[in-house]
Amino acid sequence: MRIVSLLPSATEILFGIGAGDEVVGVTHECDYPPEALALPKLTSASTPGETVPAEIDRHVRAAVHSGSSLYQLDNALLAQLEPDLIVTQELCAVCAVSYEIVDSAAKLLNSCHPESLDPARDKLRRRTRVISLEPVSVQDVFTNITQLGELTGHSSEAHNLVTRLESRVAALRAKTIGTASRPRTLVLEWTDPPMSAGHWIPELVELAGGDPILANPGANSQRLEWSAIAQAQPEAVIVAPCGFDLAKTRRAIEQLDAIETWRSLAAPRAGRVLALDGNAYLSRPGPRLVDAAEIIEQWYTNGAEYAG
Repeated sequence: MRIVSLLPSATEILFGIGAGDEVVGVTHECDYPPEALALPKLTSASTPGETVPAEIDRHVRAAVHSGSSLYQLDNALLAQLEPDLIVTQELCAVCAVSYEIVDSAAKLLNSCHPESLDPARDKLRRRTRVISLEPVSVQDVFTNITQLGELTGHSSEAHNLVTRLESRVAALRAKTIGTASRPRTLVLEWTDPPMSAGHWIPELVELAGGDPILANPGANSQRLEWSAIAQAQPEAVIVAPCGFDLAKTRRAIEQLDAIETWRSLAAPRAGRVLALDGNAYLSRPGPRLVDAAEIIEQWYTNGAEYAG
């Protein structure tokens, strides 16, 4: 099978279930595992590069409002790669190339190259299939792993991966279920404007032993007002902007220091702020979500800043 992954999380899953050798193309954001970096890149982004969160937010909102795509898909390269399977998503127009663009590209491939005998590959060329992953919870992610295993002929490896992840989740839940004090925790998926934690992130906080506040479990992140944050008085804050690595996240926290309401919160004053690599651990619904829950639990326990 020849697979194109248009999701960093799907790329991680495919390599995790032993299908990495069958992945022939990825996105410009697929950076894990390291082997993915050497694969052909099928996408590019129109978002600004090194800039502050407020400018990125304005650019994204303007593009969405005008109906413009934030990502470009290299249709010519896609045709050259001749994928049997394309993995994409419909969950978030800001996170990856839109499903509509991918679906249109696949239909074009199939119309130009109908199912037929391909002499170069000495077999029947199958029609390109598009699968869309739409997880909103940790269990959904495990289901996606199983699904990709079945689609790629790696069911056994997928089952083993899910079993290992579920075992770690069970161990973490057993460790934190009796926690007497669960820190009221605000997770910022964006800092300017501040945005709440959505989808699977509140579940991870609960699993780690915290009490997520101002969250939107199972649904999209929502914009927050600083007045609401002040009223909620979080006891701990996790800053993990979507798409930011640890260095960018720390710069975003430094910029928060210019906001009076932020400085007045008890959590920053007490040093209860965790800078987390959201790009690696929270934004991508893949195996490393369990890593994220374990990192947060250790932070609750030890109070040390995560620096990895």
